[in-house]
Amino acid sequence: MKKILLIATGGTIASKYTEQGLSPQISANELLEYVPAAREFCTIDTEAPFSLDSTNVCAKHWAALAELIEKKYDAEEIQQRVLNGDGGSWIKEAYDPEVIFQLDRFHIYQEIKRRLKEKEAQEAVTELFESQKIDEMLEYIQIYEDSVESDDETDKRSSNAKKLYEYLPNNKEGLLPYQERGIKIPEAKAGILYKNMGVQENQNCTVITLRMKYRRMRWSANGANNMAKTLYRKENLELVETIERYTDGLVLTMQMEEVIESLSAAKAPKKEGKGNAYADVITHHIPMLDGMRTASRKAFIKAFCS
Repeated sequence: MKKILLIATGGTIASKYTEQGLSPQISANELLEYVPAAREFCTIDTEAPFSLDSTNVCAKHWAALAELIEKKYDAEEIQQRVLNGDGGSWIKEAYDPEVIFQLDRFHIYQEIKRRLKEKEAQEAVTELFESQKIDEMLEYIQIYEDSVESDDETDKRSSNAKKLYEYLPNNKEGLLPYQERGIKIPEAKAGILYKNMGVQENQNCTVITLRMKYRRMRWSANGANNMAKTLYRKENLELVETIERYTDGLVLTMQMEEVIESLSAAKAPKKEGKGNAYADVITHHIPMLDGMRTASRKAFIKAFCS
């Protein structure tokens, strides 16, 4: 059975909500409870030298990790190290020139989607990246940045494209995986399997952090603010009045008319046998149910259509 050393250092994955906001609170053993099947195919040893927010990690913490690893393993047997990260300065602060650095593909794709909201631009940059045309990709981002520049302060397309351009060149040496750069590493010994970039981040997202974000999604700042305003008005019995003010009562009137018609006894004949006696009622059209089920629409439907 394989042996795995899990070193817990805090970060987003180990955070819980506190009165001061998100703070690393989850221990290594608690993290393992989210993936109980892991113990079925490997023996896991855990260590927790510190528990900090990622932005508070610096060179002395890297030194502590190196010391811990040297105690657990024979460092003399390590022939090559690969640093696979998100490009954060705190990760590269203690960067050893002999270490192979590569930017995690999970974060590259995430940054492209975050900074480029227009689908055509997203697809063009992604295609150039996957074709390993790095210089052409950077040139395209610069041209796009200039083409969408606007005097409108609310238009963030140009500034976001600039941030993407700064992020990628700052990590240019790691944009391609080491295999594509002609770098050879020692053959894996029996029982050891080399994983490609993005595996760890993908597993974190799919297996563990899904508990917080669901469907790999998260609230945008605007979405969270709008939901907070909606819930505030609902709790203060102001939501119906607000909706009527902005829709002239159209949404609620349409809903009321259709629900009344659907629940009419004459149009919902009783059915004999098993199942829902009034199944036709819930198959009739209700406003807003045809749209994509975003979290805000689900909340609205729960409040008014349930």
